[in-house]
Amino acid sequence: MRAMVAYLKWIGKDVPKGVKPTGSGIDPLPFLPRAADTVKGRLVYAQNCKRCHGDYGQGVFTRDSIAFIYPPLWGKRSYNTGAGLYRLFQFATYVKYNMPFGTTFSNPQLSDSDAWDVAAFVNSQPRPHKSFATDWPDITKKPIDFPFGPYADSFSKTQHKYGPFAPMAKRK
Repeated sequence: MRAMVAYLKWIGKDVPKGVKPTGSGIDPLPFLPRAADTVKGRLVYAQNCKRCHGDYGQGVFTRDSIAFIYPPLWGKRSYNTGAGLYRLFQFATYVKYNMPFGTTFSNPQLSDSDAWDVAAFVNSQPRPHKSFATDWPDITKKPIDFPFGPYADSFSKTQHKYGPFAPMAKRK
Protein backbone atom coordinates (compact mmCIF):
# COMPACT_ATOMS: atom_id res chain seq x y z
CA MET A 1 0.00 0.00 0.00
CA ARG A 2 2.83 2.41 0.79
CA ALA A 3 4.37 1.72 -2.60
CA MET A 4 1.06 2.47 -4.31
CA VAL A 5 0.63 5.73 -2.40
CA ALA A 6 4.22 6.71 -3.20
CA TYR A 7 3.64 5.98 -6.89
CA LEU A 8 0.44 8.03 -6.99
CA LYS A 9 2.17 10.97 -5.31
CA TRP A 10 5.08 10.70 -7.73
CA ILE A 11 2.95 10.45 -10.85
CA GLY A 12 0.92 13.49 -9.82
CA LYS A 13 3.78 15.61 -8.54
CA ASP A 14 3.71 18.04 -11.48
CA VAL A 15 -0.07 18.38 -11.64
CA PRO A 16 -1.60 21.18 -9.61
CA LYS A 17 -4.26 20.06 -7.15
CA GLY A 18 -7.75 20.14 -8.66
CA VAL A 19 -6.49 20.22 -12.27
CA LYS A 20 -7.33 17.36 -14.61
CA PRO A 21 -4.39 16.68 -16.95
CA THR A 22 -5.11 16.82 -20.67
CA GLY A 23 -5.80 13.38 -22.09
CA SER A 24 -6.66 11.77 -18.77
CA GLY A 25 -9.97 10.09 -18.25
CA ILE A 26 -12.64 9.75 -20.86
CA ASP A 27 -15.32 12.09 -22.14
CA PRO A 28 -18.89 11.14 -21.26
CA LEU A 29 -20.99 9.92 -24.17
CA PRO A 30 -24.09 11.84 -25.13
CA PHE A 31 -27.31 10.05 -24.33
CA LEU A 32 -29.03 8.25 -27.18
CA PRO A 33 -32.47 9.56 -28.17
CA ARG A 34 -33.67 5.96 -27.79
CA ALA A 35 -33.11 3.03 -25.48
CA ALA A 36 -29.92 1.05 -26.03
CA ASP A 37 -30.69 -1.97 -28.22
CA THR A 38 -29.46 -5.42 -27.16
CA VAL A 39 -30.21 -6.91 -30.60
CA LYS A 40 -28.01 -4.34 -32.34
CA GLY A 41 -25.49 -4.81 -29.53
CA ARG A 42 -25.29 -8.54 -30.23
CA LEU A 43 -24.24 -7.72 -33.81
CA VAL A 44 -21.63 -5.21 -32.62
CA TYR A 45 -20.31 -7.84 -30.20
CA ALA A 46 -20.07 -10.48 -32.96
CA GLN A 47 -18.22 -8.09 -35.28
CA ASN A 48 -15.87 -6.43 -32.78
CA CYS A 49 -15.64 -8.20 -29.44
CA LYS A 50 -15.95 -11.96 -29.67
CA ARG A 51 -12.52 -12.43 -31.26
CA CYS A 52 -10.97 -11.44 -27.92
CA HIS A 53 -13.68 -12.07 -25.33
CA GLY A 54 -15.05 -15.29 -26.84
CA ASP A 55 -18.29 -16.37 -28.49
CA TYR A 56 -20.04 -16.51 -25.12
CA GLY A 57 -18.24 -13.67 -23.31
CA GLN A 58 -16.15 -16.22 -21.42
CA GLY A 59 -12.82 -14.41 -21.89
CA VAL A 60 -9.48 -15.99 -22.74
CA PHE A 61 -7.08 -17.48 -20.19
CA THR A 62 -3.30 -17.30 -20.35
CA ARG A 63 -1.61 -20.53 -21.38
CA ASP A 64 -1.16 -21.55 -17.72
CA SER A 65 -4.83 -20.73 -16.92
CA ILE A 66 -3.81 -18.54 -13.98
CA ALA A 67 -5.04 -15.22 -15.34
CA PHE A 68 -7.06 -13.83 -18.21
CA ILE A 69 -5.58 -12.28 -21.32
CA TYR A 70 -9.05 -10.97 -22.13
CA PRO A 71 -11.50 -10.86 -19.23
CA PRO A 72 -14.89 -12.55 -19.26
CA LEU A 73 -17.76 -10.16 -19.95
CA TRP A 74 -20.49 -12.38 -18.56
CA GLY A 75 -20.84 -15.61 -16.66
CA LYS A 76 -19.69 -16.61 -13.20
CA ARG A 77 -16.18 -15.10 -13.58
CA SER A 78 -17.30 -11.73 -14.90
CA TYR A 79 -17.93 -8.50 -13.04
CA ASN A 80 -20.98 -8.52 -10.79
CA THR A 81 -24.16 -6.46 -10.84
CA GLY A 82 -22.72 -4.00 -8.33
CA ALA A 83 -19.68 -3.13 -10.47
CA GLY A 84 -19.35 0.25 -12.14
CA LEU A 85 -19.33 -1.43 -15.54
CA TYR A 86 -22.80 -2.76 -14.86
CA ARG A 87 -24.02 0.82 -15.13
CA LEU A 88 -24.70 1.23 -18.84
CA PHE A 89 -23.35 4.79 -18.99
CA GLN A 90 -20.01 3.70 -17.49
CA PHE A 91 -19.64 0.65 -19.71
CA ALA A 92 -20.65 2.40 -22.95
CA THR A 93 -18.20 5.23 -22.28
CA TYR A 94 -15.39 2.80 -21.47
CA VAL A 95 -16.09 0.74 -24.60
CA LYS A 96 -16.21 3.81 -26.85
CA TYR A 97 -12.69 4.94 -25.93
CA ASN A 98 -11.00 1.59 -25.29
CA MET A 99 -12.51 -1.11 -27.51
CA PRO A 100 -12.00 -2.99 -29.73
CA PHE A 101 -8.27 -3.69 -29.64
CA GLY A 102 -6.39 -0.90 -31.40
CA THR A 103 -8.74 1.89 -30.36
CA THR A 104 -7.17 5.07 -29.06
CA PHE A 105 -8.83 8.04 -27.41
CA SER A 106 -8.31 10.15 -30.52
CA ASN A 107 -9.28 7.31 -32.88
CA PRO A 108 -12.29 5.41 -31.54
CA GLN A 109 -13.53 2.55 -33.73
CA LEU A 110 -17.14 2.35 -32.56
CA SER A 111 -19.88 4.93 -33.00
CA ASP A 112 -21.59 6.25 -29.89
CA SER A 113 -24.70 4.19 -30.66
CA ASP A 114 -22.61 1.03 -31.20
CA ALA A 115 -20.95 1.57 -27.82
CA TRP A 116 -24.33 2.02 -26.08
CA ASP A 117 -25.82 -1.00 -27.84
CA VAL A 118 -22.94 -3.40 -27.19
CA ALA A 119 -22.88 -2.31 -23.54
CA ALA A 120 -26.60 -3.09 -23.31
CA PHE A 121 -26.07 -6.51 -24.90
CA VAL A 122 -23.18 -7.45 -22.62
CA ASN A 123 -24.94 -6.20 -19.49
CA SER A 124 -28.07 -8.16 -20.41
CA GLN A 125 -26.14 -11.42 -20.04
CA PRO A 126 -26.01 -13.46 -16.79
CA ARG A 127 -23.43 -12.56 -14.17
CA PRO A 128 -22.86 -12.77 -10.43
CA HIS A 129 -25.33 -10.78 -8.37
CA LYS A 130 -24.16 -8.50 -5.58
CA SER A 131 -26.43 -7.27 -2.83
CA PHE A 132 -26.27 -3.50 -2.48
CA ALA A 133 -29.35 -2.74 -0.43
CA THR A 134 -27.48 -0.21 1.70
CA ASP A 135 -25.51 1.50 -1.11
CA TRP A 136 -28.12 4.22 -1.69
CA PRO A 137 -29.74 5.20 1.61
CA ASP A 138 -30.93 8.38 -0.17
CA ILE A 139 -32.42 7.05 -3.42
CA THR A 140 -32.56 10.55 -4.88
CA LYS A 141 -28.75 10.33 -5.18
CA LYS A 142 -28.80 7.02 -7.08
CA PRO A 143 -27.44 7.29 -10.65
CA ILE A 144 -30.18 7.22 -13.27
CA ASP A 145 -28.63 4.21 -15.00
CA PHE A 146 -28.50 2.07 -11.87
CA PRO A 147 -30.79 -0.78 -12.94
CA PHE A 148 -32.21 -1.79 -9.55
CA GLY A 149 -34.99 -0.13 -7.58
CA PRO A 150 -36.31 1.40 -5.58
CA TYR A 151 -36.25 4.66 -7.54
CA ALA A 152 -37.12 8.21 -6.61
CA ASP A 153 -38.97 8.68 -9.90
CA SER A 154 -41.68 6.97 -11.93
CA PHE A 155 -39.45 5.66 -14.74
CA SER A 156 -39.43 1.89 -15.26
CA LYS A 157 -36.70 -0.54 -14.29
CA THR A 158 -36.15 -1.21 -18.00
CA GLN A 159 -35.63 2.49 -18.70
CA HIS A 160 -33.21 2.75 -15.79
CA LYS A 161 -31.24 -0.13 -17.33
CA TYR A 162 -31.34 0.70 -21.08
CA GLY A 163 -32.65 4.26 -21.40
CA PRO A 164 -33.54 6.52 -22.98
CA PHE A 165 -31.78 8.45 -20.23
CA ALA A 166 -32.26 12.07 -21.35
CA PRO A 167 -35.80 12.36 -19.92
CA MET A 168 -34.54 11.02 -16.58
CA ALA A 169 -31.52 13.34 -16.55
CA LYS A 170 -33.80 16.36 -17.07
CA ARG A 171 -35.72 15.49 -13.90
CA LYS A 172 -32.61 15.28 -11.69
